[in-house]
Amino acid sequence: MSETLTLADFDRDGALEEAATKAGSRADFLRKAAIGGGAIIGGSSLMGFLPAIAQAATPKGDVAILNFALTLEYLEAEFYTQAARNNLGGKPAQLARVIGAHERAHVAFLKGALKSAAVKKPKFDFKGTTQDATKFLQTARVLEDTGVQAYLGQVGNIKTKGILKAAGSILTVEARHAAWVRDVLGTPPAPSAFDAGKSKAKILAAVGGTGFIVG
Repeated sequence: MSETLTLADFDRDGALEEAATKAGSRADFLRKAAIGGGAIIGGSSLMGFLPAIAQAATPKGDVAILNFALTLEYLEAEFYTQAARNNLGGKPAQLARVIGAHERAHVAFLKGALKSAAVKKPKFDFKGTTQDATKFLQTARVLEDTGVQAYLGQVGNIKTKGILKAAGSILTVEARHAAWVRDVLGTPPAPSAFDAGKSKAKILAAVGGTGFIVG
């Protein structure tokens, strides 16, 4: 896949052309979701800045970044959901269950922010990587590293303060996921002192190269 690929390739319903600049009530912006024992996703710290996202006119560039993030979260959420259904056993099963809940919460969070501007969920084929514990862990490491690089690559482009805080709150969790997967694999959880972000084009090229998105 060429690095000239843009988010429009994933905008299957034209939602990006209708970026919302007004928002109504967002009382349902963030709902309860299960993380392990069923805690409320995000807690009070997230609720504190959600109104800033809901009430302010959102630049189109920020909407595009949110949809970019949503596409990646759709991918991760479905990957872990399918893996959890396959009951891989032991630490892989626990990892799939807990991280899957996190990723589904991220999807709900981003869709709540975007409302009608949210891109639709693609169709996926994970090519057996959710059915074998070793393949699952190896793929999870790649996906989590990619997620960290994606969020880190976009934080400097976000104009809206509330959205920047939201992205930061997801980025730190994705980094914890990446460290957890690496620990289970027996590889260094923090291999270097600094992380480097990647551009949207490079991330989408990498995701496209997996062949996981099929429609």
